[in-house]
Amino acid sequence: MDNLSTKRIAIPEWFPYVLPMGLFLGITFLEGSFEKDYVTVYFIKMALVVLALIYAKATWKDIRWDPKVLPVAIVTGLVMFGMWVGIENTVNYSHMGERTGYNPWEKIEDDGLRSAFFAVRFFGLVLLVPFMEELFWRSFGLRYASVPDWQNQPVGFFNQTGAVMTCGIFALAHPEWLVALIFSIAMTVLIHRTKSVFACFVAHLVTNLALGIYVVTQHAWHFW
Repeated sequence: MDNLSTKRIAIPEWFPYVLPMGLFLGITFLEGSFEKDYVTVYFIKMALVVLALIYAKATWKDIRWDPKVLPVAIVTGLVMFGMWVGIENTVNYSHMGERTGYNPWEKIEDDGLRSAFFAVRFFGLVLLVPFMEELFWRSFGLRYASVPDWQNQPVGFFNQTGAVMTCGIFALAHPEWLVALIFSIAMTVLIHRTKSVFACFVAHLVTNLALGIYVVTQHAWHFW
């Protein structure tokens, strides 16, 4: 047998960081076209991203439990929630597209399916997205955009170029680019001071949890 055929294909070190985010963004871009099957498409998206994160389990080491950063992370998350809702409700600026704004009470007649959707939606909003995005943006993105040998740099390392590029692309990836930019800057400052992706994960989790509660209690479906 040819020796070349027995060799494993080398997987780039960036691939496990990019795969979950790539799947998430790709399906999110398409799901607006499937309004009647939105719930099914959303469930499929969550399942595929979970599988991708399991495949990328080697990256999880970047999020290390650190109770010392919990106070500053929680406060940052609450401040970012207030910023997000406050600016979106008071500042009139052009958004880059619109969110689906899916209202489960109007779209889902079956009580069981609606409850399942809320459970999966909050799982995605509060746990999956913060976990995936902080691994991608703050652990991988900041280092990758800063230096060619990013994989040899410690978590929390970045330079000015990396910070500007990562914050800018993060903003462009959200319809609410202004608040997303401010949020990304805050997370960049947080990881710079704490050197902890866990701190960014907790802050992101708190922001999204508060936002999810706000969406459901105020019926502000356009926020998700």
